[in-house]
Amino acid sequence: MIFAIKPFEIHDGDGIRTTIFFKGCPLRCKWCHNPESLSFEKEILFDGELCAHCGRCSSLCSANVMQAGKHIFLREQCILCGKCVEICPKDAFEAAWRDMSAQEIALEALRDEIFMKGSGGGVTFSGGEPLMQPNLCVEIAKILKEHEINIAVDTSGYVSRRTLDQVIPYVDTFLFDIKAIDENVHMDCTGVSNRMILENIRYVDSLGIPMEIRYPYVPGMNDGEAEKIGAFVGKLKSVKALRVLPYHNYAERKYGCLGKNAPLPDTPLPSGQEIRAAEDAIRRHGVTCVPAK
Repeated sequence: MIFAIKPFEIHDGDGIRTTIFFKGCPLRCKWCHNPESLSFEKEILFDGELCAHCGRCSSLCSANVMQAGKHIFLREQCILCGKCVEICPKDAFEAAWRDMSAQEIALEALRDEIFMKGSGGGVTFSGGEPLMQPNLCVEIAKILKEHEINIAVDTSGYVSRRTLDQVIPYVDTFLFDIKAIDENVHMDCTGVSNRMILENIRYVDSLGIPMEIRYPYVPGMNDGEAEKIGAFVGKLKSVKALRVLPYHNYAERKYGCLGKNAPLPDTPLPSGQEIRAAEDAIRRHGVTCVPAK
């Protein structure tokens, strides 16, 4: 199950990349910017601000009704047929899933093969957590590798060693998030322990596979972890760079479109000074810290 394939991405590894977004994630990061990726289930996003109240969708199913000239989406009655997505003239509906085979996914990604190769880019598996679907990852990767495509995997690292070993033969770079070193902080931020994550990062490092580390910096949540993250990463040998990713609230509207409340509605955006201080703390441990893209 995936929910998007986005070409010409520059934030998910080196060069120009096509990013495949997989649905399903074992973490519940309070700052998640892809809330439509959390569930394995099909979901509909509805943006009421885009709705023209034309009534076209109300003729399709009982989940869309018109009252006093206004459209109302009854999410609990939605059967996820996707017809409203097709008929809406204002794109107020969006399907958070795509029914595709591994071959179809790979072929769509390969449409921009010339741009990926010309820029030193490739394809990135992201999500959600792509490694929750390791068989699909491997099927796609096998096709891409026939075309000598560089593959990066953007992962939380919260997966079994067996899963890692299944995909490692096809991965050129791992993009690991380290949300926190303190286990209690990590559990408060994500709902899970970080022990397996840190063990997997050490394991990938021992194999000499290139890694990029991301530290999502969220004021009031994990903003005290920079020094510890720097100390941990400073002991690794295969890390190309570390990026401190400033918290942003771009996803708040997405939560609303899914009929959910944003977990961090009042969290302030970090200042440039805060981010620079975090980067300096990490560099003190000999880590190459580069600006977020």
